[in-house]
Amino acid sequence: MRISESIIEQLNSQADLVGMIRKHTTLKPAGREFKGCCPFHGEKTPSFYVNPETNLYYCFGCHAKGNPITFLKEYERLSFMEAVKYLSEQTGIELPKDDNHAKKTRYTKKKTDSSPHPYAPNGENPVPIAPPAPPQPIAGNMPIQDNAWQNPPQPAPAYLPQNAQEPQGDLYQLLENICQYYQFMLNNTPKAKQYFLDRGISEESITTFRLGYAPEGWQHLESVFSEDIEGLKILGLVRQSQKGRDFDLLRNRVIFPIKDKQGRVVGFAGRSLGDETPKYINSSESPIFQKQHILYGMYEARQQKASEYLMVEGYMDVIALYQAGIFGAVAPMGTAANETQIATLLRYHDSLTLCFDGDGAGQKAAWRTMEVAAPVLTDGKTLKFLLLPDQHDPDSFLRKHGAAAMQDELKKSLSLSEYIFQALSARFDLDKPEQKAAAMAQLRSFCELFPKGSSLRWWLNSDIYQKIKAVGRSTTSRFNKVDRANYTINSQDPTLQLSLCLLSQPQILADDPLDRLIHAAQLHKVHEQFAGHLARQDLTSPPLPTWASLNAPLLSQIIEIAKSMIQSKLQFDTEQAAHFIIAALPIELQDLLKKHWVEFAKATKRHNMQNLSPLFNEILGNVIIKHLEQQMGSCQNLVLSEIHKRRLQQLKHWNAQTNRSALAEIFDKSL
Repeated sequence: MRISESIIEQLNSQADLVGMIRKHTTLKPAGREFKGCCPFHGEKTPSFYVNPETNLYYCFGCHAKGNPITFLKEYERLSFMEAVKYLSEQTGIELPKDDNHAKKTRYTKKKTDSSPHPYAPNGENPVPIAPPAPPQPIAGNMPIQDNAWQNPPQPAPAYLPQNAQEPQGDLYQLLENICQYYQFMLNNTPKAKQYFLDRGISEESITTFRLGYAPEGWQHLESVFSEDIEGLKILGLVRQSQKGRDFDLLRNRVIFPIKDKQGRVVGFAGRSLGDETPKYINSSESPIFQKQHILYGMYEARQQKASEYLMVEGYMDVIALYQAGIFGAVAPMGTAANETQIATLLRYHDSLTLCFDGDGAGQKAAWRTMEVAAPVLTDGKTLKFLLLPDQHDPDSFLRKHGAAAMQDELKKSLSLSEYIFQALSARFDLDKPEQKAAAMAQLRSFCELFPKGSSLRWWLNSDIYQKIKAVGRSTTSRFNKVDRANYTINSQDPTLQLSLCLLSQPQILADDPLDRLIHAAQLHKVHEQFAGHLARQDLTSPPLPTWASLNAPLLSQIIEIAKSMIQSKLQFDTEQAAHFIIAALPIELQDLLKKHWVEFAKATKRHNMQNLSPLFNEILGNVIIKHLEQQMGSCQNLVLSEIHKRRLQQLKHWNAQTNRSALAEIFDKSL
């Protein structure tokens, strides 16, 4: 497949280069440009600039430079075609199709010597309607000429010769002509135009979304587009009855043209003007219209450079939100959203807000959509949920409360974990153990849908598990007891707390607890998924925490003494062990330990903590968490910082699930 230079220029000029590079390094505004640390080489002083006007980048340090395609090739290691396809999806610019696709968009025109039948919008007083104008360039919002369809039924001189030379029609051009026809009919049918005005849709929005009207006649399209019957049937706009008669699919309905990402009309949706059923009818799928790949309003959202996206259920919701200045609203094609549509939206922004009615049907639809979205929710991607009050949809809510109130509701959108807990609380009586178990089973079933290796799965399980477990219990839950107890010593230095544990039970070090923690939480494997990035930048994985790296002199000395006791196989009771270790320390450290030792011994006795390993492990987990946070904060390289971040996430999850739970059970028994 050959790609022209003009398309490559379009891709490079319309790509979101700043957004692409921001995924790999922090960029801050610097005049008309953005400035940050270069992602191509490790540096502490920013020397990397991105110009959003020219869509070029340059590093004064390593002299890396280029455009969006260059960045994808040199940093992301994509091939040229992979980079082009990525930018095509990001910008909505369609790449050339092969010959087979081109053939599918063509159809044979019917030769006819007779002029098209005139058609009257009201079915009574005929208004002469001319054949479609000669093909014009297709545009997203083409202006409509008032006399485009009112000329006497005589073809323009240049039109018939062109038809004679072009026996084949193009589906895209046919849809564009039909869209113009429907727009004209709307402007000449007061009842249809009034329907939109009564719904609060402005003239500007009617023009932007190219809204129209399909008249009442059973064969109005055949009358106007008499040479294009084959194309109309391919598009599904003309059907055949059981008696063999052709009829138009959309009749006496207001029309919502459906556009692809380039703004070309690919289909239509028709809504009844009253209570007739079905309320909405969508044109059939065709060679150029596949519902699973199209989102209504996507073209308009991209034109407005929407930064966040909101998925709603109806076409009117999309238009009402757009009109209120809330760009980024899209709707699926009359069916539930699918994985492809959600993945497309998440490519444009890391968060997608789903808006559903607050009734039971809306809740079920939200949960189904959440299940559909789960396989594409990689780390860093998430969903939010907007549940409007009083059974409102966005259209009705905006008409009653206005744009400012809608903005407030958007700010109150629930996070994924908040929504799941709310939904489970509505489905199950969480005061009963059996119902808690059922809720957890449904949660685990949902979390299994996440991508393999997803840390979000762990966090959701942990967060919602704690919330479900806390339902029906007093505010003094067992985790709160751990927090309030603060291990019952006055010192806030966790390394001193570790030292006091080792004074009493030096045998804790027999099986190195730090090494055990690192392997149990799988911190030693986190860097493996970044092996390619490390190799490209000639980097090594950041070192794992060690006792020495904790920079705690007192703890280091006690560990050394305790290990020598273990190696010598000396047997001491708790008090003897403490006195032995204290005696081996310098005088100034002895005074520090004696100050806290008595209080610590009383506390462990009061809580009947015969085995101090759970306490030691929980404190150690918190110490390593703080250590990793400091490493991440001081790291200047994006890849190394991401490794620290992933280690931190895994350790927090493991520490809460393992160490903290074990310690909480001890406090449960003692309080």
